[in-house]
Amino acid sequence: MSIDDTRRTVDDAMDAEQDAVVASDRDTRRTVEAVWRIEGRRITASVAKMTGDLGLAEDVAQEAVLEALQSWPDAGIPANPGAWLTAVAKRRVIDAWRRRERLDDRYAAIAHTLDEATDEDWEPIDDDVLRLVFTACHPALSRESQVALTLRVVAGLSTDEIARMLLTTVPTVQARITRAKKSLTAAHVPFETPDPSEWPSRLGAVLGVVYLVFTEGYAATGGGRWVRPDLADEALRLGRIVSGLLPREPEPLALVALMEFQRSRFAARETRSGEPVLLADQDRSRWDHGQIARAVALLGRADAAASARRTGRGAYALQAAIAGCHAIAPSVADTDWDQIVLLYEVLGRVAPSPVVELNHAVAVSMASGPAAALPLVDALEASGALRGSHLVPSVRGELLARLGRRDEARSELLTAAALTANAAQQQVLRGKAEALR
Repeated sequence: MSIDDTRRTVDDAMDAEQDAVVASDRDTRRTVEAVWRIEGRRITASVAKMTGDLGLAEDVAQEAVLEALQSWPDAGIPANPGAWLTAVAKRRVIDAWRRRERLDDRYAAIAHTLDEATDEDWEPIDDDVLRLVFTACHPALSRESQVALTLRVVAGLSTDEIARMLLTTVPTVQARITRAKKSLTAAHVPFETPDPSEWPSRLGAVLGVVYLVFTEGYAATGGGRWVRPDLADEALRLGRIVSGLLPREPEPLALVALMEFQRSRFAARETRSGEPVLLADQDRSRWDHGQIARAVALLGRADAAASARRTGRGAYALQAAIAGCHAIAPSVADTDWDQIVLLYEVLGRVAPSPVVELNHAVAVSMASGPAAALPLVDALEASGALRGSHLVPSVRGELLARLGRRDEARSELLTAAALTANAAQQQVLRGKAEALR
């Protein structure tokens, strides 16, 4: 073999080794991300239970993730990744205590227990996640900080994802999370489920965050999938726990009904290969009709609870009623759109928001035609309330297409595709635009 051949062989071997290292790092990163999505909230909750400090718990959990990214490519992925990350995070806490020269007998005992821990000791306690939600929704925090912190530590969403959900900027989200952690530490907020007398003061924030988590599962703002069932199911589980704690409160029951209605359609919202399927094209026989029946019963209980209090339907009950109209209809054409328009009008008075206005316009387009709805969308666009979101141009594109204004419609749909960070959503919007070419 010539020197050149030898050099080429060595170079090829080095390239192959480098490719293997890159592939290993990529596989490790994917594994760590998957573990964090599944176990992250429980890891943080477990550490918070130990320390009583939610901010510290979230910080050391993130440090454990970084350590995994550094050590797992060489050491291999442990048999129980969640247990490994939890143990590392807790050891980081103990190291911090040692640095502060506050290691008393209690901490020494905890450290000894950790050193002897095995995979069998890893038993995530679901109630700890609920404590995590209640702690993050403490009245010491502003509503904006409650939402941002809970989406970060409970839902495990990135700051980019949270910013898109809240229609704000990444630096704003980061600042809210940082302030929230400092506020909880300064106020010495304990990591615990509050006394029942304190639940009403936190209920609105808890329900709001639970539904935001579900919404990200129902229609992901980023990534490659149209839906994220893991997030939706976690939100549904938390909602069921809250409604069980407060069985006479109408809105927790209504929120669970709403999530049940929407979760019932997941099987029909994607093809087997993960491609999105829009409502008009969904095979309604694939909807979970048992789940729909449960939702109908829950909404009835919520209405009965509201009647006992002599109050009308709240925001979640109204949204559940809208979802119920879709769920019981045999087709899009046979849906009671007039009733949906009425429900959105009431919802707009009870809980006004730009998204409610936009959904009202969509319902008007189905009940009365696109010409009646377009001025509503134009007014919303002029207000700038949803600037930077793909929602307004996507709806406007649909209405313009139905009015035969194809070039304008195509432009709006392409604009919407450029504004969304979800690959599946981009695919749908670009496909619609292409069909108008």
